[in-house]
Amino acid sequence: MNDLINLNEIIDSKFGESWTAKREAYDHKAFSNYFAEVIRYRRKQLGLTQEDLAQSIGKKRPYISKIEKGEDIRLSNFALIAGALNLSIELRVQE
Repeated sequence: MNDLINLNEIIDSKFGESWTAKREAYDHKAFSNYFAEVIRYRRKQLGLTQEDLAQSIGKKRPYISKIEKGEDIRLSNFALIAGALNLSIELRVQE
């Protein structure tokens, strides 16, 4: 069992503790990339092109391309995209 790898320890050693600026930047980019993958996967699952999705939300195709590459996204645009892809957004109070 000593051969188990703890992902959090690897991330800590490479990007610093969770409260450091370097780690915050890593976490932010990882979060953006996660949502980029969800959006791309769902768009393809529905058989939509980037152009189709862009038109359905009143944006241009390059905007969708940027989002699918992990660029930061405004919450209002995220909600538009989620709606166009029949995805739900859930906000919860963490206790």
